[in-house]
Amino acid sequence: MIEGFREPVLSIQNLQKSYGINQVLKGIDLEVYKGEIIGYIGANGAGKSTTVKILLGLEDGYTGEVEIFGKQVSTNDIDYKRKIGYVPETAEVYDNLTAREYLTFIGELYGLDYEIVDNKAEKLMDIFGLSNVYDSRIATYSKGMRQKVLIISSLLHNPELLFFDEPINGLDANSVMVFKELLAQLAAQGKTIFYSSHIMDVVEKISNRIVLLNKGQIVADGSFEELKGKNMEGTLEQIFNQLTGFHEHKEIAEKFVSIVQGNE
Repeated sequence: MIEGFREPVLSIQNLQKSYGINQVLKGIDLEVYKGEIIGYIGANGAGKSTTVKILLGLEDGYTGEVEIFGKQVSTNDIDYKRKIGYVPETAEVYDNLTAREYLTFIGELYGLDYEIVDNKAEKLMDIFGLSNVYDSRIATYSKGMRQKVLIISSLLHNPELLFFDEPINGLDANSVMVFKELLAQLAAQGKTIFYSSHIMDVVEKISNRIVLLNKGQIVADGSFEELKGKNMEGTLEQIFNQLTGFHEHKEIAEKFVSIVQGNE
Protein backbone atom coordinates (compact mmCIF):
# COMPACT_ATOMS: atom_id res chain seq x y z
CA MET A 1 0.00 0.00 0.00
CA ILE A 2 1.24 3.48 -0.87
CA GLU A 3 2.28 5.39 2.25
CA GLY A 4 -0.50 7.68 3.42
CA PHE A 5 -3.09 5.99 1.19
CA ARG A 6 -6.32 4.82 2.80
CA GLU A 7 -8.51 2.44 0.88
CA PRO A 8 -12.17 3.40 1.28
CA VAL A 9 -14.60 0.91 2.81
CA LEU A 10 -17.33 2.47 0.70
CA SER A 11 -16.98 4.43 -2.52
CA ILE A 12 -19.67 6.21 -4.56
CA GLN A 13 -18.99 8.00 -7.84
CA ASN A 14 -21.58 10.05 -9.73
CA LEU A 15 -24.50 8.10 -8.30
CA GLN A 16 -27.78 9.03 -9.98
CA LYS A 17 -31.22 7.55 -9.50
CA SER A 18 -34.65 8.51 -10.85
CA TYR A 19 -38.18 7.32 -10.26
CA GLY A 20 -39.93 8.19 -13.50
CA ILE A 21 -39.31 11.88 -14.14
CA ASN A 22 -38.33 12.50 -10.52
CA GLN A 23 -34.54 12.48 -10.15
CA VAL A 24 -33.86 11.59 -6.52
CA LEU A 25 -30.04 11.39 -6.63
CA LYS A 26 -28.21 13.87 -8.83
CA GLY A 27 -24.57 12.79 -8.87
CA ILE A 28 -23.42 11.68 -5.41
CA ASP A 29 -19.66 11.38 -4.84
CA LEU A 30 -18.57 9.98 -1.49
CA GLU A 31 -15.77 7.93 0.04
CA VAL A 32 -16.06 6.50 3.55
CA TYR A 33 -13.10 5.09 5.48
CA LYS A 34 -12.54 2.53 8.20
CA GLY A 35 -13.50 3.71 11.68
CA GLU A 36 -15.57 6.67 10.56
CA ILE A 37 -19.02 7.47 11.94
CA ILE A 38 -20.82 9.21 9.10
CA GLY A 39 -23.88 11.25 9.97
CA TYR A 40 -25.89 11.14 6.74
CA ILE A 41 -28.61 13.77 7.05
CA GLY A 42 -31.16 15.56 4.93
CA ALA A 43 -34.82 16.49 4.73
CA ASN A 44 -37.49 13.96 3.75
CA GLY A 45 -37.11 13.22 0.06
CA ALA A 46 -33.46 14.31 -0.06
CA GLY A 47 -32.38 10.81 -1.13
CA LYS A 48 -30.97 9.36 2.11
CA SER A 49 -32.95 6.12 2.15
CA THR A 50 -32.49 5.64 -1.59
CA THR A 51 -28.71 5.91 -1.15
CA VAL A 52 -28.71 3.34 1.65
CA LYS A 53 -30.91 0.90 -0.30
CA ILE A 54 -28.55 1.10 -3.28
CA LEU A 55 -25.54 0.47 -1.02
CA LEU A 56 -27.27 -2.57 0.45
CA GLY A 57 -28.10 -3.97 -2.98
CA LEU A 58 -31.84 -3.51 -2.39
CA GLU A 59 -32.33 -0.97 -5.17
CA ASP A 60 -31.18 -1.05 -8.79
CA GLY A 61 -31.86 1.04 -11.88
CA TYR A 62 -29.20 3.62 -10.96
CA THR A 63 -26.19 4.97 -12.82
CA GLY A 64 -22.72 5.55 -11.43
CA GLU A 65 -20.20 3.43 -9.56
CA VAL A 66 -20.84 1.96 -6.11
CA GLU A 67 -18.23 -0.16 -4.33
CA ILE A 68 -18.17 -1.70 -0.87
CA PHE A 69 -14.97 -3.38 0.35
CA GLY A 70 -13.61 -2.88 -3.18
CA LYS A 71 -16.43 -4.86 -4.81
CA GLN A 72 -18.99 -3.47 -7.24
CA VAL A 73 -22.45 -3.63 -5.68
CA SER A 74 -23.98 -4.08 -9.14
CA THR A 75 -22.41 -7.55 -9.53
CA ASN A 76 -24.90 -8.96 -6.99
CA ASP A 77 -22.04 -10.69 -5.19
CA ILE A 78 -23.51 -11.36 -1.74
CA ASP A 79 -20.18 -12.00 0.00
CA TYR A 80 -19.77 -8.34 0.94
CA LYS A 81 -23.17 -8.43 2.65
CA ARG A 82 -21.83 -10.86 5.23
CA LYS A 83 -19.74 -7.99 6.60
CA ILE A 84 -22.67 -5.55 6.83
CA GLY A 85 -25.19 -4.87 9.60
CA TYR A 86 -28.40 -2.93 9.01
CA VAL A 87 -31.15 -1.39 11.12
CA PRO A 88 -33.83 0.09 8.80
CA GLU A 89 -36.11 2.95 9.76
CA THR A 90 -39.13 0.68 9.41
CA ALA A 91 -38.56 -3.05 9.72
CA GLU A 92 -40.88 -5.99 9.52
CA VAL A 93 -40.10 -8.35 12.38
CA TYR A 94 -41.64 -11.82 12.54
CA ASP A 95 -44.14 -11.14 15.32
CA ASN A 96 -45.07 -14.78 15.77
CA LEU A 97 -41.47 -15.69 16.68
CA THR A 98 -39.82 -15.31 20.05
CA ALA A 99 -36.68 -13.18 20.26
CA ARG A 100 -34.65 -16.39 20.67
CA GLU A 101 -36.15 -17.84 17.48
CA TYR A 102 -35.76 -14.61 15.53
CA LEU A 103 -32.18 -13.82 16.57
CA THR A 104 -30.89 -17.36 16.11
CA PHE A 105 -32.57 -17.44 12.69
CA ILE A 106 -30.79 -14.18 11.70
CA GLY A 107 -27.48 -15.48 13.06
CA GLU A 108 -27.74 -18.73 11.12
CA LEU A 109 -28.47 -16.75 7.94
CA TYR A 110 -25.03 -15.20 8.44
CA GLY A 111 -23.50 -18.65 8.87
CA LEU A 112 -23.16 -18.67 12.66
CA ASP A 113 -23.54 -21.87 14.65
CA TYR A 114 -26.86 -22.05 16.53
CA GLU A 115 -25.32 -22.54 19.98
CA ILE A 116 -22.87 -19.69 19.49
CA VAL A 117 -25.48 -17.20 18.26
CA ASP A 118 -27.98 -18.26 20.92
CA ASN A 119 -25.43 -17.69 23.67
CA LYS A 120 -24.40 -14.31 22.24
CA ALA A 121 -28.00 -13.17 21.67
CA GLU A 122 -29.06 -14.13 25.19
CA LYS A 123 -26.20 -12.14 26.70
CA LEU A 124 -26.98 -9.09 24.56
CA MET A 125 -30.68 -9.29 25.45
CA ASP A 126 -29.66 -9.35 29.11
CA ILE A 127 -27.51 -6.22 28.70
CA PHE A 128 -30.53 -4.46 27.19
CA GLY A 129 -32.67 -5.58 30.14
CA LEU A 130 -34.68 -8.05 28.07
CA SER A 131 -33.53 -11.41 29.40
CA ASN A 132 -36.95 -12.07 30.93
CA VAL A 133 -38.67 -11.82 27.51
CA TYR A 134 -36.11 -13.70 25.43
CA ASP A 135 -38.60 -16.53 24.96
CA SER A 136 -41.67 -14.29 24.59
CA ARG A 137 -43.25 -13.60 21.22
CA ILE A 138 -42.13 -10.35 19.62
CA ALA A 139 -45.82 -9.48 19.13
CA THR A 140 -45.93 -8.70 22.87
CA TYR A 141 -42.98 -6.27 22.69
CA SER A 142 -43.15 -2.48 22.87
CA LYS A 143 -41.63 -0.37 20.07
CA GLY A 144 -38.49 0.23 22.12
CA MET A 145 -38.07 -3.49 22.85
CA ARG A 146 -38.42 -4.32 19.16
CA GLN A 147 -35.82 -1.68 18.33
CA LYS A 148 -33.37 -3.27 20.77
CA VAL A 149 -33.91 -6.66 19.10
CA LEU A 150 -33.21 -5.07 15.69
CA ILE A 151 -30.00 -3.49 16.98
CA ILE A 152 -28.88 -6.83 18.40
CA SER A 153 -29.70 -8.61 15.13
CA SER A 154 -27.54 -6.13 13.19
CA LEU A 155 -24.49 -6.83 15.38
CA LEU A 156 -24.66 -10.59 15.98
CA HIS A 157 -22.22 -11.45 13.18
CA ASN A 158 -19.68 -8.78 14.19
CA PRO A 159 -19.95 -6.77 10.92
CA GLU A 160 -17.34 -4.37 9.59
CA LEU A 161 -19.81 -1.85 8.17
CA LEU A 162 -23.04 -0.78 9.87
CA PHE A 163 -26.00 1.09 8.41
CA PHE A 164 -28.35 2.65 10.96
CA ASP A 165 -31.49 4.46 9.79
CA GLU A 166 -33.20 6.24 12.74
CA PRO A 167 -31.96 3.48 15.10
CA ILE A 168 -32.95 5.09 18.41
CA ASN A 169 -36.66 5.43 17.63
CA GLY A 170 -38.55 4.24 20.69
CA LEU A 171 -35.50 3.78 22.92
CA ASP A 172 -35.60 5.12 26.47
CA ALA A 173 -33.05 7.73 27.59
CA ASN A 174 -30.71 5.22 29.26
CA SER A 175 -30.70 2.96 26.20
CA VAL A 176 -29.92 5.95 23.96
CA MET A 177 -26.85 6.71 26.11
CA VAL A 178 -25.75 3.06 25.90
CA PHE A 179 -26.26 3.06 22.14
CA LYS A 180 -24.25 6.25 21.60
CA GLU A 181 -21.37 4.82 23.66
CA LEU A 182 -21.69 1.56 21.72
CA LEU A 183 -21.17 3.41 18.43
CA ALA A 184 -18.08 5.18 19.79
CA GLN A 185 -16.53 1.90 20.94
CA LEU A 186 -17.33 0.10 17.68
CA ALA A 187 -15.70 2.91 15.68
CA ALA A 188 -12.67 2.80 17.98
CA GLN A 189 -12.33 -0.89 17.06
CA GLY A 190 -12.29 -0.01 13.36
CA LYS A 191 -15.94 -0.54 12.51
CA THR A 192 -17.42 1.90 10.00
CA ILE A 193 -20.84 3.36 10.74
CA PHE A 194 -23.25 5.04 8.32
CA TYR A 195 -25.83 6.78 10.50
CA SER A 196 -28.94 8.40 9.06
CA SER A 197 -31.25 10.40 11.31
CA HIS A 198 -33.42 13.49 11.62
CA ILE A 199 -32.38 13.99 15.26
CA MET A 200 -29.71 16.61 14.73
CA ASP A 201 -28.35 16.83 18.27
CA VAL A 202 -27.60 13.09 18.28
CA VAL A 203 -25.92 13.24 14.86
CA GLU A 204 -23.92 16.24 16.06
CA LYS A 205 -22.65 14.38 19.13
CA ILE A 206 -21.88 10.93 17.70
CA SER A 207 -20.54 11.65 14.19
CA ASN A 208 -16.92 12.42 13.40
CA ARG A 209 -18.02 13.34 9.87
CA ILE A 210 -21.33 14.78 8.69
CA VAL A 211 -22.65 14.55 5.13
CA LEU A 212 -25.63 16.76 4.34
CA LEU A 213 -27.82 15.83 1.39
CA ASN A 214 -30.20 18.38 -0.13
CA LYS A 215 -32.42 17.64 -3.13
CA GLY A 216 -30.28 14.71 -4.23
CA GLN A 217 -26.91 16.43 -3.91
CA ILE A 218 -24.25 16.64 -1.21
CA VAL A 219 -24.08 20.25 -0.03
CA ALA A 220 -21.77 19.78 2.98
CA ASP A 221 -19.19 17.20 4.06
CA GLY A 222 -16.95 17.52 7.11
CA SER A 223 -16.73 17.36 10.88
CA PHE A 224 -19.22 19.38 12.91
CA GLU A 225 -16.49 21.86 13.82
CA GLU A 226 -15.56 22.27 10.13
CA LEU A 227 -19.18 22.84 9.12
CA LYS A 228 -19.69 25.29 11.97
CA GLY A 229 -16.56 27.20 10.97
CA LYS A 230 -17.68 27.51 7.36
CA ASN A 231 -21.24 28.51 8.15
CA MET A 232 -20.81 30.54 11.35
CA GLU A 233 -23.73 28.78 13.02
CA GLY A 234 -23.99 27.33 16.52
CA THR A 235 -25.80 24.03 16.09
CA LEU A 236 -26.13 21.38 13.41
CA GLU A 237 -29.84 22.18 13.16
CA GLN A 238 -29.00 25.81 12.36
CA ILE A 239 -26.38 24.73 9.80
CA PHE A 240 -28.93 22.37 8.27
CA ASN A 241 -31.51 25.15 7.97
CA GLN A 242 -28.97 27.51 6.46
CA LEU A 243 -27.72 25.07 3.83
CA THR A 244 -31.15 23.76 2.86
CA GLY A 245 -32.71 27.22 2.80
CA PHE A 246 -35.39 26.34 5.35
CA HIS A 247 -36.14 29.30 7.62
CA GLU A 248 -39.92 29.17 8.01
CA HIS A 249 -40.12 26.80 11.00
CA LYS A 250 -41.13 29.54 13.45
CA GLU A 251 -43.85 30.95 11.18
CA ILE A 252 -45.23 27.48 10.41
CA ALA A 253 -45.38 26.59 14.12
CA GLU A 254 -47.11 29.87 14.95
CA LYS A 255 -49.72 29.26 12.23
CA PHE A 256 -50.24 25.69 13.47
CA VAL A 257 -50.85 26.87 17.05
CA SER A 258 -53.16 29.63 15.83
CA ILE A 259 -55.33 27.11 13.97
CA VAL A 260 -55.39 24.74 16.96
CA GLN A 261 -56.56 27.59 19.19
CA GLY A 262 -59.30 28.53 16.74
CA ASN A 263 -57.85 31.89 15.81
CA GLU A 264 -57.93 31.12 12.05
